[in-house]
Amino acid sequence: MRLMLLSTLLFAGMNACVKQLHHLPALEIIFFRSLFSIVASYVALRRLGVAPFGHSRALLISRGSTGALALMCYFASLQHLPLATAVTVQYLAPICTAVLGIWLVREPVRPWQWLFFGLSFGGVLLVGQGSPTAANATAGSAWPYLAVGLLSALISGLSYNAIRTLRGREHPVVIVFYLPLISLPLTAVACLFQWRTPQGADWLWLLACGAFTQAAQVAMTRAYQLERLSRVAPLNYLGILYALGLGYWLFGESFGPLAYAGIALVLVGVGLNAWYTGRQLLAAAVPAPAEEAVA
Repeated sequence: MRLMLLSTLLFAGMNACVKQLHHLPALEIIFFRSLFSIVASYVALRRLGVAPFGHSRALLISRGSTGALALMCYFASLQHLPLATAVTVQYLAPICTAVLGIWLVREPVRPWQWLFFGLSFGGVLLVGQGSPTAANATAGSAWPYLAVGLLSALISGLSYNAIRTLRGREHPVVIVFYLPLISLPLTAVACLFQWRTPQGADWLWLLACGAFTQAAQVAMTRAYQLERLSRVAPLNYLGILYALGLGYWLFGESFGPLAYAGIALVLVGVGLNAWYTGRQLLAAAVPAPAEEAVA
């Protein structure tokens, strides 16, 4: 659980770095992040003695491609929306994963879950209505980037379903490796047409972004290996508290009552869904009591 708390804090640091680099193109930030990640992942795979390119190439490319597209949308929303808003919208990714999983991995969604999903999507609408009064954002400019954030959550759902399909087939670090493997050449081409040379402290923020991301992924992976998913996964939602605090102290972001209500609804919907699915998994794992013998 301590590792999951650390992971959430590190991801919050990554988000703050991206927000700090709002003057650089989002694709350029992803390029440097991918460069750091591909080197770190390759070194880790070599030390583990694992073939870096895996065996299920088509699925791995699918995971890398959808993950790269989702990352591009998410970084764009981070740069143009208040920190807490962008993070809140991204919390819809688990819901998109579950809904898409009905068709992609044949996992049904129970009736109660649809209610929880509805609460979360209603919360996003409230976040849009209660648009923040941040120093660099206006109410009218929020909606297009809310849509970009929603698109990121939707594409993340495709990526997570690919990861679920790869479970047991590939080493986790191989799956992580394919994200920068795909995103690096894509963003490199984009940077040829839209490049802004980082200046001064920008290099430090870019390095910190890559380091925070890699360390957060390692801590999160280890946390999932050591403890039940139902116990550690809800701790990830503390990220919204980090985002609210960092957004207020670093970027002067404030929210109206509707936005706070929307954030709460998203967290309630996602949290209830995580709790409910955890209970269902536990119930399925407990064997039914043996029937008493009849004399």
